[in-house]
Amino acid sequence: MLKDYISHNEPRMLDELFSLIRIPSISAQPEHHDDMLACAQRWATLLLDAGADEALVMPSKGNPVVFAQKTTDPSAKTVLVYAHYDVMPAEPLELWKSRPFEPEVRDGRIYARGADDDKGQSFIQVKAFEYLVKNELLKVNVKFIFEGEEEIGSPSLEAFCQEHKELLKADVILVSDTSMLGADLPSLTTGLRGLAYWQVEVTGPNRDLHSGHFGGAVANPINVLCGLLAKMVDEDGRITIPGFYDDVEEVPAEERAMIAKIPFDEEKYKQAIGVRALAGEKGYSTLERNSCRPSFDICGIWGGYTGEGAKTVLPSQAFAKVSCRLVPHQDHRKIEQLLTDYLQSIAPDTVQVKVTPLHGGQGYVCPISLPAYRAAEKGFEKAFGKKPLAVRRGGSIPIISTFEQVLGIKTVLMGFGLESNAIHSPNENMPLDIMRKGIEAVVEFYLEYDSGAKPRSYK
Repeated sequence: MLKDYISHNEPRMLDELFSLIRIPSISAQPEHHDDMLACAQRWATLLLDAGADEALVMPSKGNPVVFAQKTTDPSAKTVLVYAHYDVMPAEPLELWKSRPFEPEVRDGRIYARGADDDKGQSFIQVKAFEYLVKNELLKVNVKFIFEGEEEIGSPSLEAFCQEHKELLKADVILVSDTSMLGADLPSLTTGLRGLAYWQVEVTGPNRDLHSGHFGGAVANPINVLCGLLAKMVDEDGRITIPGFYDDVEEVPAEERAMIAKIPFDEEKYKQAIGVRALAGEKGYSTLERNSCRPSFDICGIWGGYTGEGAKTVLPSQAFAKVSCRLVPHQDHRKIEQLLTDYLQSIAPDTVQVKVTPLHGGQGYVCPISLPAYRAAEKGFEKAFGKKPLAVRRGGSIPIISTFEQVLGIKTVLMGFGLESNAIHSPNENMPLDIMRKGIEAVVEFYLEYDSGAKPRSYK
């Protein structure tokens, strides 16, 4: 019945999804301010069409928040579904094989910005909800909160949650914004790393100088910045900021043993990203490094002349954007201060250093004993034919820890992304087969979560 429903309604579903994708809701670029509102309004309409009792586009300090709800029984459990409707910028455009905001289906995949992150994945949630409502199978209450600032760190959502605690009351939060180990290797994310992100500015002379007249006598801010950043990680891959590891909890031996059992082909991993060798913290495996251990990365660096031809300039300033992925118990505000103090302490007197925090968030761990986690586990098993592995992931969704702190609710991360979906990159995509299975898995989650009932059969 469910598979028939998906098959019969798929053309309509894709038209609805494509109507969302065509709206370039890029939160990082101010020129898309109107697109943010348009996308929020479109989501509100689709949530009403799917069976919500009400759907509101509500103001926040930043982009609007979409809130919708369906009440089946005031005494029943309540699931709060979180998603985001903003997307990453599409540049570099020349690397796309099709237009990023004009979705195209090729080889069984939808190609477009937002096809996975997070319009495609949130669409899975809404279509599962639609099926349950239209077939009178929904036995719990469902609320939706879709924000438009996740890709810039959700700066307005904490205040929104504080203001609307009563409206957002629920028993558990369900999120589809994470990935699986593989299409044939389903997994549930049990942990996320936190994030701290800054801009570093190094200033030397009061203006750009002629490198022939001043080179060798005046410190070059780009040279200094490169030197400072090069000192942030040692030869063993350890971050050198004093106090950085004070709150880092070592991964328990049993969890390390579980991670070691995850199927992982390092050669294929290297080939997929086009590198000859891997790097990272000494003493840890690749899967541990990119999920359970902190990291430091330079995300962008610039200064001086970068145009065509040559210009012999000694620049006045140099800039870098840097980030740290943090593990649970590391506070991004504390790390921010440690990094600032360290840079100031090692900077030479020839320059001035300024650190500006851009955004940050805490890490998160979901107990696998949580009833909602068990329901999600059953959902994956039903849809994919095998029990999902429990894994920590290296990405960050800062608002997840905020939900726990402000609303007091645990979150189950029921994501369906794949590494090959190329989120944040050109040619982002979502396999149609995974979308179909995702809908099945979410439907089964609700049927299982209904008072802990046994899984129900459907065709």
